[in-house]
Amino acid sequence: MLLEHQGQSPTVDPTAYIAPTSTLCGDVRVGPGCRVLFGAVLTAEGGPVELGEGCVVMENAVLRGTRRDPLTLGRHVLVGPGAYLTGCAVGDDAFLATGSRVFNGARIGLRAEVRINAVVHLRTTVADDMTRPIGWVAVGDPAELFPPDQHDRIWEVQRELDFPGYVFGLPRAPDGESIMPEVSRRYGRALDRHRTDRIL
Repeated sequence: MLLEHQGQSPTVDPTAYIAPTSTLCGDVRVGPGCRVLFGAVLTAEGGPVELGEGCVVMENAVLRGTRRDPLTLGRHVLVGPGAYLTGCAVGDDAFLATGSRVFNGARIGLRAEVRINAVVHLRTTVADDMTRPIGWVAVGDPAELFPPDQHDRIWEVQRELDFPGYVFGLPRAPDGESIMPEVSRRYGRALDRHRTDRIL
């Protein structure tokens, strides 16, 4: 399904293949020879999504561009089934495996690999030719690697990256309080813009 969103429509190179059950919404640009498979969602939420030549986006992956951070894939990038990428830049020849997660402001280098269920956190840089092991978490610039059971060590680095400030524009909530009511209000307002989307 192709959708116009806020006056922007997807553009797809004639040599690309877009599966009939995938969704491209807004300023999504699909380059030559790309393949976007069943159930994949590419959505420009205020910022574009751009796929370079020969990219493959597998089943049920979600790629989301944001106002602050467009989502860009270089040439010949493979995004595995169920992966989630938001507001990140991925270099040529990179591999993001099944279930990988890459967050806002992250940069994935040339020929880098993010293995099954690995996480590249907010504003994290993965160097060229580096591999993020299965299930591990990369945090910081340059990225430090942690196994998923080392939450306290991850948090030491992650805290300074200021996820609520960077993504939501909100200060971190004091103990015993939550920013989620304001987050849900802001997201709700932003996502309400989809009411005027037009099927192409």
